[in-house]
Amino acid sequence: MKTTELRTNIMCGSCIAKVTPVLNEKIGEGKWKVDTQNPKKILTVTNEHLTEGEIIKAVEKAGYKAEALS
Repeated sequence: MKTTELRTNIMCGSCIAKVTPVLNEKIGEGKWKVDTQNPKKILTVTNEHLTEGEIIKAVEKAGYKAEALS
């Protein structure tokens, strides 16, 4: 399995509830999490097939932003 970490603007439980249907559909239930306690709001994805770009597009489809960690 490959792990991808992205910085997001997903800030709270409400935000997570909003992105959950989109990310579960694209990434898979239980294969992603957002650390809202981290100042960078890190989205961690464990998946073998999705590229970083595909994950970013899924987050954007849900109305949020994601970018590679610098």
